[in-house]
Amino acid sequence: MKVLITGASGVLGKAVYNAFSSAGHAQVTGLSFSQSLANLTQVDLQDPKAVGQFFETWKGSQGDWVIHCAAERRPDVAEKLNAEVPGHLAQLSKTYGFTLVYISTDYVFDGTSPPYFPDSKTNPLQLYGRTKLAGEQAVLGVEGAHAIVLRVPVLYGPAPKPSDSAINILLDVVRDQSGKTYQMDHFATRYPTNVLDIGKFLVRLAEGSVHGQVPPIIHFSAPEPFTKYEICLIYAALLGVEHKHIIADTTDPSTKGATNRPRDCKLDTRATEVLLDGIEGGVLGCVGFEEWWSEELKR
Repeated sequence: MKVLITGASGVLGKAVYNAFSSAGHAQVTGLSFSQSLANLTQVDLQDPKAVGQFFETWKGSQGDWVIHCAAERRPDVAEKLNAEVPGHLAQLSKTYGFTLVYISTDYVFDGTSPPYFPDSKTNPLQLYGRTKLAGEQAVLGVEGAHAIVLRVPVLYGPAPKPSDSAINILLDVVRDQSGKTYQMDHFATRYPTNVLDIGKFLVRLAEGSVHGQVPPIIHFSAPEPFTKYEICLIYAALLGVEHKHIIADTTDPSTKGATNRPRDCKLDTRATEVLLDGIEGGVLGCVGFEEWWSEELKR
């Protein structure tokens, strides 16, 4: 089996690349464009000709997998990378017969009526969610493609620098003891999920060690709910530093003219739990948030 991971230099892509490499059951190839790394192949996913030429060489076929982890939040390029590229990859899946996994987001929902099931009505509130939903529709709209949409919430885990993750970056806020104060969101509930757990799940999915047929849309999420303010309190306790400079902000961001963000996009994962029947270590086997950071911050 061959496995290809796009965005393999990112926080999620790197974790998925390492998970498949460590499993030792597949020939793993990682793609990157923004970062040139020795173990990765540089391909511009926004260049259809270059992508087509790469796949003609890679020759993915039935039994092979492509995990599309590359994504973009910048408005000027988000629509193309998040919406157009997945559709092109789905067309290639149809041509060559490989299985495509498109990584999507809980932000395809508006956060007003959680929990959300795979077939719940979508209603993204901001650009990122809209472009990721467009990617879902493009992938699932290619008849004959072997495609799976995997929705995940906000991610954390091993990263070269805290700013690589919306959760890791809160460490910088907590560590800043200069006297500067921070208004920290205490309005929206998030379910931070470790990229290492997602990597392990995708290996099981590709290896077929799941129970039953995999549906076209699946959810993967850790169960613990936190606001960003609550995450900062956990970091402060683990680091043994003051947190008086961090002030809880309970107001709806949309009332202040900020980017509209959903209140609570809890993903229902019961269908995924059925696929992983018998898994140990809690819901989906996800590591505890405080437990993981307690060990990580000792390194």
